[in-house]
Amino acid sequence: MSADNPTANFIRNIVEDDLATGRNATRRFSGRPGPAALQAEAPLDPARIRTRFPPEPNGYLHYGHAKSICLNFGLARDYGGACHLRFDDTNPAKEEQEYVDSIIDAVHWLGFDWGNNLYYASDYFDWLYEFAEALIAAGLAYVDSLSAEAIREHRGTLTEGGRNSPHRDRSVAENLDLFRRMRAGEFADGAHVLRLKIDMAAANLNLRDPIAYRIRHGAHHRTGDKWCLYPMYDYAHGISDALENITHSLCTLEFEDHRPLYDWLNDKLAALGLLNTPLPRQYEFSRLNLTYVVLSKRRLIQLVEEGHTDGWDDPRMPTLVGARRRGFTPAGFRLFAERIGVSKSDSWIDMSLLEDCMREDLNERAQRRIAVLDPLKLVIDNYPEGQEELCHAPNHPLKPELGKREIPFSKELWIEREDYLDTPTKGYHRLTPGSMARLRYGFVVKCLGAEHDAEGRVVSVHCEYLPDSKSGTPGSDNYKVKGNLHWVSARHAYPAEVRLYDRLFSRPHPGAKEQGEERDYLADLNPDSKKLITAQLEPALRAAQPEDSFQFERHGYFVADRVDSRPDQPVFNRTVTLRDSWSKA
Repeated sequence: MSADNPTANFIRNIVEDDLATGRNATRRFSGRPGPAALQAEAPLDPARIRTRFPPEPNGYLHYGHAKSICLNFGLARDYGGACHLRFDDTNPAKEEQEYVDSIIDAVHWLGFDWGNNLYYASDYFDWLYEFAEALIAAGLAYVDSLSAEAIREHRGTLTEGGRNSPHRDRSVAENLDLFRRMRAGEFADGAHVLRLKIDMAAANLNLRDPIAYRIRHGAHHRTGDKWCLYPMYDYAHGISDALENITHSLCTLEFEDHRPLYDWLNDKLAALGLLNTPLPRQYEFSRLNLTYVVLSKRRLIQLVEEGHTDGWDDPRMPTLVGARRRGFTPAGFRLFAERIGVSKSDSWIDMSLLEDCMREDLNERAQRRIAVLDPLKLVIDNYPEGQEELCHAPNHPLKPELGKREIPFSKELWIEREDYLDTPTKGYHRLTPGSMARLRYGFVVKCLGAEHDAEGRVVSVHCEYLPDSKSGTPGSDNYKVKGNLHWVSARHAYPAEVRLYDRLFSRPHPGAKEQGEERDYLADLNPDSKKLITAQLEPALRAAQPEDSFQFERHGYFVADRVDSRPDQPVFNRTVTLRDSWSKA
């Protein structure tokens, strides 16, 4: 199984059945022109499905959106169809062009394209208003003047039916007059709403005369001050799908109870001759529930606004802009989406699966480099003063076609502090007084001892090298040692900022109840989720460009930060370790 060879799921089964039966083969048109990109495609090819990814431009996309993007665009790709990117921009109070731009960038980054099919719900505001007047004229909608609190009270509960508003039986003429005056800006926010006339006794609360329009004075990021009357999401969403001739409208399970409203509204408008048929069908799948993160928009906003993270693109944030800066890859996300699959059952996915997908992709694509993260000076006493030479290391052990790089070697090196112990523990095969180890790609050395400061801390290690033991030279294999150490030449290495990122939360379910008691999810923030260090890097890393990824041998995968890196001085973020360090946590 791979992202390029998708496995079957219930949505794919539905699509294949619809294509086999030609459900869209005979499409009846309302006579409306439709979105510009679709005008030339009528009648639509029955073998061409249409899906859509419909974000609200009121925030940054997160990991859960990546699942939906891969599903919607992936289906269109695999079945020769089209996927629309449509912004459901019906709430000017919370929407900004900044979010529109970030969403477009994120979908492109994940590797998907919508061609000419970029739309906005605001493209349809005139039609949506016209349809509302048609519903009023048909006795299917009315203007309600109750307050928001009174509407909630009349709505009823899960066990008790609702009560009709005293304004429910207004005449068509009065409703049209009020609705047109609402559009003209005669009333304040909240003075009136337009409600669909369905059934206040319905078991499904979404059918108890839902609100279709509300007054909201304020500029819209695309339409400016043209409107002060805006459609609700549930009203605009299904109609937008129908106007775009969407065949399969895919939503997460929380919209399952909204499907009867989706169908009721489109059925009524189609009966009035205002929408094409067959109508879109909505199907629900389980949302992404991922351990060690929060995907609630409210909580993500709190993390940013209260300074618990360094913004929306903080590499610890479960946003796609954060993931990109962390070094997560589009191919890794696509692989993850395929492996978790699509179902109608809610379940928890462990963060380690996402990290494993990133490791798998990065292991294939990332070239290898050496970085010493906790430097300790190693002095080779018998190496000639002032001499230096080159060692050679493969850029990728599984891809010989990528060649080798040169690593300078000199008398003084940096090694990892953990690679020396005054008194070795059982199974320790690195440097201790009298022991031998190989400097990877270089020479075998014998440890002579160490220097300590006044507090007893090791400040440098001394050794001598065996001149005929250089890796790759005749006879070098005669030296059998267990220790293999990473190093960089102190003369040629350069110090660089490296950020060691880890999971943002220390518990798999932040804020989950404990012994029946509510807990603050912020109490589960991981205090070690970000550590800043100065590492010593091999010279080749100085040329790294923003978003270049590497495997720092032994330490994990790292990426040159796309924001803070500068020419000849990249800053590196740890993407993921070489193995799951949380498996026993």
